[in-house]
Amino acid sequence: MIPQLVTARYRRTDGTWLRLYVPVVPVALLLSPLLLLAVLGGIVACVIFKISAVGALLGLGRLLWALPGTRIDIDDGQFAMQISIR
Repeated sequence: MIPQLVTARYRRTDGTWLRLYVPVVPVALLLSPLLLLAVLGGIVACVIFKISAVGALLGLGRLLWALPGTRIDIDDGQFAMQISIR
């Protein structure tokens, strides 16, 4: 299943947390022209480096399919961030 919602939390300097909910589908539709350019650039790079473009797209699809349930925590002194993909 492709992720539907990304939740990002980061700690402000005063110690409080700010939580952001980012729906994936509307953001993907909004950024679709840039995504199209990225895919075309990736296909050109595959041709230049003689990599199977279909294999690269299948690998990207597998990566997206595996993302739901992923949680990323970063804590570096003052800066802390948590990302959850649902």
